[in-house]
Amino acid sequence: MKRKYSFSILLLLVAIQLFAQRGPQAKVEQGMLEGIVLKSGIKTYRGIPFAQPPVGELRWKAPQPPKKWTGIRKADTFGANAMQKQVYGDMHFRSPSMSEDCLYLNVWTPAKSSNEKLPVLVYFYGGGFVAGDGSESRYDGESLAEKGIVTVTLNYRLGIFGFFSHPELTKESPNNASGNYGLLDQNAALIWVRKNIAAFGGDPDKITIAGESAGSISVSAQLVSPLSKKLIAGAIGQSGAMINPTFNAVPLEEAENNGAAFAEKVKAGSLQELRAIPAAQLLEESSKPGAFNARATIEGYFLPSMPSDLFASGYQAQVPILVGWTSTEIPYMAFMQGQYPNPENYKKRVEDVYKDWAAEILKKYPGNNEKEVIESATALASDAFIVYSTWKWAELHKSSTKKPVYVYMFSKQRPPLKSELGNVKEGLAGGIKEGNRPDEKKMPESLPGASHASDIEYALGNLAGNPFYNWTAYDYKASETMENYFANFIKTGNPNGKNLPEWLPSPFDNSLNIMNIDAVSKPVEEEHRDRYLLLDSYFSIKK
Repeated sequence: MKRKYSFSILLLLVAIQLFAQRGPQAKVEQGMLEGIVLKSGIKTYRGIPFAQPPVGELRWKAPQPPKKWTGIRKADTFGANAMQKQVYGDMHFRSPSMSEDCLYLNVWTPAKSSNEKLPVLVYFYGGGFVAGDGSESRYDGESLAEKGIVTVTLNYRLGIFGFFSHPELTKESPNNASGNYGLLDQNAALIWVRKNIAAFGGDPDKITIAGESAGSISVSAQLVSPLSKKLIAGAIGQSGAMINPTFNAVPLEEAENNGAAFAEKVKAGSLQELRAIPAAQLLEESSKPGAFNARATIEGYFLPSMPSDLFASGYQAQVPILVGWTSTEIPYMAFMQGQYPNPENYKKRVEDVYKDWAAEILKKYPGNNEKEVIESATALASDAFIVYSTWKWAELHKSSTKKPVYVYMFSKQRPPLKSELGNVKEGLAGGIKEGNRPDEKKMPESLPGASHASDIEYALGNLAGNPFYNWTAYDYKASETMENYFANFIKTGNPNGKNLPEWLPSPFDNSLNIMNIDAVSKPVEEEHRDRYLLLDSYFSIKK
């Protein structure tokens, strides 16, 4: 009897130990998930499938609802990142592998129960629609979760896997549409979040979407898509909108012709042959210079018309938005294309690029000496690359809705790279690349300021996750300010809060109110509205 009693105690102890080793659980539509608890107490669930693997016959099809599973699915590892080349030096993935099977999302939640109805952030990564991954530490959701926000990152298809259009694909589609698969993946993730986020303590009626660069461009597209606009309570865009000249969408016929031309290049005579090409080979072929350009398509299903036209008509989601750009998105070298920044070279570059508009451009972006050339070439490169489109998004939204529009400029320059990294320097989009070679032509220093993509770690509270810089107290102050603005906006639709400089929304019929976010943040006047109005005239003609 005593032995039997001892055995029962042993079984109980084993059961208690096994239970103690189990992570937090959440029941979603497809089954039970088991996540992990971080040191902060935040619960995280990684690698959750929000759609079926887009492989085989599902390559170049709209994402299909995920299948159910039995038992408890471990959600402690990020899913595979989407097929892509190593394009940017600032991307460092925590995903275990790369695969066409990539449609997974990740959740960070502070909720202790499923009935807390916390605000939700869904974040889309950047990378020019050819690179990126939701596992990157700079997108990590732990810090925002500590502020009471259920945070979600996700993967979406990239490059030819996410944006390939073809007449046969259009014909086989029940929606008579092709292309936009990466954007449809984002929509599928939003639908999944809407259905399941309550299991993590989130409020399905309070979903804010956000992203940087291609992620910001995606946010603007989701706002005007009939498939997504009713799922969104607010939107944040960091540098970029799907407005000419920044990754503007192309007509379906043009996209189909481009797809047919690619199929001819790879000698594929049918969809069956195209789908039979191994993923690695397809990536290789599509990455060759001039082979394929990842662009959204106006196909009448996800995108019924040009996003700029939809915004102008007030068709978009009627929600508050918070959008902005960095102070020096890209350096003067991007415009000068290897030429020394003297007045003669600059004037010739402006004339080559802007032709009949060159004289007007030079009035707004003058270059009478080397210093002025560096300043103007930096501004012109940045504006034409991504600042103008973001400005235009803000202008269109504030003039066609009655919802608040908050605009910022992020100005905090990163500290120098750590000396122990050796001979490296920052690349055009904030990445890290090999430093100057001894035989390389010496150019003047680029203009100081915040470069493209450098604001991500600050906005999401993830400076510590980037080990390449010696972050200072000034960096952490700028990060605290920006993250608090973002957190307040996600919670209330208004970025203002305790111990923050007052940030006014932009008026319906006047210039923008801009919050300059830095170590010391303050509101500033819209200094260069005349430049953007000139570019507005230029790009409206050059569609």
